[in-house]
Amino acid sequence: MMKTLSIWLLLVALAPNLFAQKFETGFLDRAVVVNGVEYRYQVYIPRGFTKKQTWPVIVALHGGGEYGSDGMRQTNVGLAPAIRRNPERFPVIVIFPQAKADGKPGWQTDGGEAAMAAIDKTIKEFKGDPKRVVLTGLSAGGNGTWSLASRHPERFAAIVPVCGFVSSFKGRASAIDYPALAQGDDPYTEIAKKVSLLPILIFHGAKDDVVLPDESRKMFAALKKLSANVDYIELPDANHNAWDPAYSSPETIAWMLKQKRP
Repeated sequence: MMKTLSIWLLLVALAPNLFAQKFETGFLDRAVVVNGVEYRYQVYIPRGFTKKQTWPVIVALHGGGEYGSDGMRQTNVGLAPAIRRNPERFPVIVIFPQAKADGKPGWQTDGGEAAMAAIDKTIKEFKGDPKRVVLTGLSAGGNGTWSLASRHPERFAAIVPVCGFVSSFKGRASAIDYPALAQGDDPYTEIAKKVSLLPILIFHGAKDDVVLPDESRKMFAALKKLSANVDYIELPDANHNAWDPAYSSPETIAWMLKQKRP
């Protein structure tokens, strides 16, 4: 009897460790299917992850040089290298979708729908907080940030477009024709109207000769006219690569992490 009782007490003492659930962390492979097509993406899960709490979520859209189907190339540029350099700054789930190299304008079409599906799946799988989803993207991903936010403003707590564009554009890396995100002579005002209730932080290099800084300047001006909560940081020494200084800044990441929808 005493032996049985001792074993029972030992099991009770060890129960928290025996039944504690451990989660794989780091960059994980995932996929969603949209319109019968598989889209691979990566999810970054921070060290110390647990489902005892909900987690903020960042969605990072790649540029025109990372289109593909491998599900990994999009983590070579932008936010993922910043995470690898300073993981302690990122107590957050980060989703890295990948749009197909199919000649379509990236996030404006099926790639964007796949990104939204990846958000839904990730929130469910890893207990992400749907009120704390921040959208960011660089170059063509900056265009995607304006595009997805204007179509689904209720889904995001804030957006951070980096060297993005709103008007029609011909991709250098991809040779893709991107139509303007809104019809008419002033697409900036039309897009601004759709995202003006979101906190917005815009980055652009002053020396950018790929996507001219006027794209971000005009969006900033249109948003200011609507009294939007927007800041614009023009990096005086940066060319098209505005993403490394933007994402390497601890202030940028801290700003993203504090955003939350009412």
